[in-house]
Amino acid sequence: MDFPWLKSYPEDVPHEIDPDKYNSLVDLLEQCISDYSDKPAFSNMGQVLSYRELDQQSKAFAAYLQHKLGLKKGDRVALMMPNLLQYPVALFGVLRAGLVVVNVNPLYTARELEHQLKDSGATTIVIVANFADTLAGVIEHTPVKNVILTELGDMLAWPKRSIVNFVVKRVKKMVPTFSLPQSVPFRQVLAAGTSMPYSRPEVTGSDIAFLQYTGGTTGVSKGAVLIHRNLVANLEQVCAYMGDDMLGEDEVVITALPLYHIFALTANCLMFMKIGGCNLLITNPRDMPAFVKTLQSNRFTAITGVNTLFNGLLNTPGFELVDFKELRLALGGGMAVQRAVAEKWQSVTGSRLLEGYGLTESSPGASFSPHNASGYDGTIGLPIPSTQMRLVDELGDPTAPGERGEIQIKGPQVMAGYWQRPDATAEVLKDGWLSTGDIGVMSDDGYFTIVDRKKDMILVSGFNVFPNEIEDVVVMHDSVVEVAAIGVPDERAGEVVKIVVVRNDDSLSKEELVAHCREHLTAYKVPRHIEFRDELPKTNVGKILRRALREENAA
Repeated sequence: MDFPWLKSYPEDVPHEIDPDKYNSLVDLLEQCISDYSDKPAFSNMGQVLSYRELDQQSKAFAAYLQHKLGLKKGDRVALMMPNLLQYPVALFGVLRAGLVVVNVNPLYTARELEHQLKDSGATTIVIVANFADTLAGVIEHTPVKNVILTELGDMLAWPKRSIVNFVVKRVKKMVPTFSLPQSVPFRQVLAAGTSMPYSRPEVTGSDIAFLQYTGGTTGVSKGAVLIHRNLVANLEQVCAYMGDDMLGEDEVVITALPLYHIFALTANCLMFMKIGGCNLLITNPRDMPAFVKTLQSNRFTAITGVNTLFNGLLNTPGFELVDFKELRLALGGGMAVQRAVAEKWQSVTGSRLLEGYGLTESSPGASFSPHNASGYDGTIGLPIPSTQMRLVDELGDPTAPGERGEIQIKGPQVMAGYWQRPDATAEVLKDGWLSTGDIGVMSDDGYFTIVDRKKDMILVSGFNVFPNEIEDVVVMHDSVVEVAAIGVPDERAGEVVKIVVVRNDDSLSKEELVAHCREHLTAYKVPRHIEFRDELPKTNVGKILRRALREENAA
């Protein structure tokens, strides 16, 4: 197989990395603690957690799981909380005990939570009180026996801890009534664990680190089995690819995407830990005015997000007043970065918005814009070191450069399979190649461009129409904030394009949008139906859910 992207690599980027540089994430954590003990590791609500404190508290947490709860190597522990200091303490405590992390979205419904707890077989859960009523409603139908309960302010110093917890519970009434008599307070766990001996288990690269559940945008949520070697490899790949110019000393990354999502987990939590950086955790990024105030009052050198997050910041008053002089890395992923957003971001911040690509099943990084890119170019960049990517047609045969095909990925970061789903695993993993379900093209010099997802493609009179193209054109209009394009049934054409639009100017008419689209799109691609809304349905990390719009339309 030819690897044309290697010729396009910056000179300082190696073609291969060593996926076995560390035996496990535990070894990597211990090395970081030794190297960076007095540096800040995580910050939230004004409270800073150093690498030394992370070491002490995660060890205490691990000891409690081992000795008080009697958990054995390979047992699953669910973590269900937003970005709080409790998360890294619990995360590394679970891993240091030789256990498996099952990340859970705190906004899950009872049905979704019950499914994930039963499917993973988690016997222990760490949960924030704001969402404990959901757990209380399903716990008897799950294998969960141990509940560790935390409140938002638990890791803050007194008296701020008490004030935050009181306001959240009594003033804002954000903690619903629930009954979990078996629960133990998070702070009590840490206090008890401090007096217990931590027994370091042997953790190898082939041991499971995470059951990372897919977002469910394409069907039933499945647990991707990510072993320690997958994550170690992806960290080595991304750090090598970023180069010394992008990642230096005293880095501070804005972590607004939730750490329970694979993008932030790897690109923020683990990667910046590896280089001795600090994660500035944003607990509620949906409160954009408060988010912008945090940016105004903190030094930062990097930020990651999805297109909707960057777009939201750009449309929030006061963002233009943030000090961007130290910002060196802005990385978009999780969904396509739109040209209009990337160009406005670079204009406002002076920093390039680089695009990355990957999946939960690839830990997640597979390709990125090279660090010497001048700015947005509409591609997802080049495959990262030790990664192969190819495009295949409907028969599974490789396509030529410039021809569309389904993207497949091979590398040490690709998952071991889906948890207890051999049939589903066999569908997407063949001979080490991961079928992504994404349609793309590759240029002669190895740059990949996403055209769209297989299932999102619209068929108009036999012509393929890709929603990303429609959305990119529509969002070029100054009065459009966000848009989603879907296919809807049509008697004559089989399907036609419908767009659902969030606008910032109520005077924007459907006729004006159609005229705008006609200027940039072939006739069969021009939307036949337009709907205006105040907001679009999204996943917990801000991906627009076209599937939900299609289901609404069908109903």
